[in-house]
Amino acid sequence: MSSTEPRTLAKSLGNIDALALGFGAMIGFGWVVLTGGWLESAGTLGATAAMLVGGGIMAVVGLTYAELTGSMPKAGGEHNFILRALGPRPSFIGSWGITGGYVTIVAFEAVALPRTVEYIFPGVSQIPLWTVAGFEVHLTWALVGVAAAVALTWINIRGAKQAGVVQTFTVLFLLIIGLLLIFGSFAGGEAQNMQPLFSGGMAGFFAVLVAVPFLFIGFDVIPQSAEEVNIPARRIGALVVLSVVLATAWYVMVVLTTSTAMPAADLAGADIATADAFGAMFGSAFMSKVMIAGGIAGILTSWNSLLLGASRLIYSLARSGMLPEWFADLHPKYRTPYKALMFIGGISMLAPFFGAQMLGWLVDSGAPSIIVAYFLVSVTFLVLRRREPGMDRPLRIGGVGRGGEAIGWISVILTAALFSLYMPGMPASLTWEPWLIFAVWWALGAVFFFRVPAGITPGVDAEEKVLAAVRTRNAR
Repeated sequence: MSSTEPRTLAKSLGNIDALALGFGAMIGFGWVVLTGGWLESAGTLGATAAMLVGGGIMAVVGLTYAELTGSMPKAGGEHNFILRALGPRPSFIGSWGITGGYVTIVAFEAVALPRTVEYIFPGVSQIPLWTVAGFEVHLTWALVGVAAAVALTWINIRGAKQAGVVQTFTVLFLLIIGLLLIFGSFAGGEAQNMQPLFSGGMAGFFAVLVAVPFLFIGFDVIPQSAEEVNIPARRIGALVVLSVVLATAWYVMVVLTTSTAMPAADLAGADIATADAFGAMFGSAFMSKVMIAGGIAGILTSWNSLLLGASRLIYSLARSGMLPEWFADLHPKYRTPYKALMFIGGISMLAPFFGAQMLGWLVDSGAPSIIVAYFLVSVTFLVLRRREPGMDRPLRIGGVGRGGEAIGWISVILTAALFSLYMPGMPASLTWEPWLIFAVWWALGAVFFFRVPAGITPGVDAEEKVLAAVRTRNAR
């Protein structure tokens, strides 16, 4: 970075901006396309129970994030937390894991957008290119995702405030869609359509629960952007937990209202179940398209938030010398990590050319990486409670002593248990395609991992020690 370029991010986000980023990231597009499958797998109350349990797990993890974010309100979130408690290499693992989760969802949204637009404009697929896993990719279909990737990347380069304004208005539109879902359920839904209340047994329950990390990732965007939030540190942490509570309420509402619209068998056979259900509630094909507009809003909110979050993580890793310094450059005018944004934007531009089958693979491949990061943050919470009891904690979770530590231990156990669900032989084990994407991401991470200095003592000055070690290595 040249001496004339700014070295700090602009503090331009307020309460509503930060909450919209976290909440909007979590209510992306998954609820539009996956609800029918949830109801088929677990039944109405089974899917609802899975959402409540999953939301509870994420709320516990969110509590650890809330305390740590209030204590260390710096861009990068997990990167700073884990670096201080466990050192540079565990910090890289956690940061790389959550970045991988973000990048897979950004790519997911880039594929989901043309699929959703095609529901409204069936003729959008022109000029066939190739076939991936049985899906024929068309140039015009893919270019819809590319155009959106270019637009969102440019908005984020222009500044977090601009991204926050777009996010707030899009979330408001989503909330209107939610109110219409509730109204439509009472006006045109039928309680008998909610049968079966339970199906699939524990396997069905776990099939829904395993999607939770993908569905709830986003509350941690608030810690990523903490350096750009112009509110007290204590309040930043509280927004983390509030965003998880709101997202849990949203998913439960979607499951319950959608289940009243049509029999479960019809929902399972629907192309986009929530849209078809919405149309059935109001007896109008036009209302299905309104719901699709809500789905597009969800795509944009999640995409926008996670593009911001991933770029701040990459920026923080580069600022600490763990990734090439190129990624730490800030735009001379907008004070945003524009090179990191262009890198992630480039990945999202490529994703649509792999077709719609990528949707499921991306959902599954990012979740284990996310859980790795959540586990390390939970361990970090415990380590800092023991090692630095006097650390400034504007928002102290569970009080002093064992109350707070109990929350940390519960979070450690829950995240470890959640990761185990993806293993072969478990009810929600993954197929080989998601594991391949997972392996490719971590193989790329290994290239940088072994360049991260080892043997550095954790602590408040760990970042400075890493930078000094990197400078010494580069000078040789």
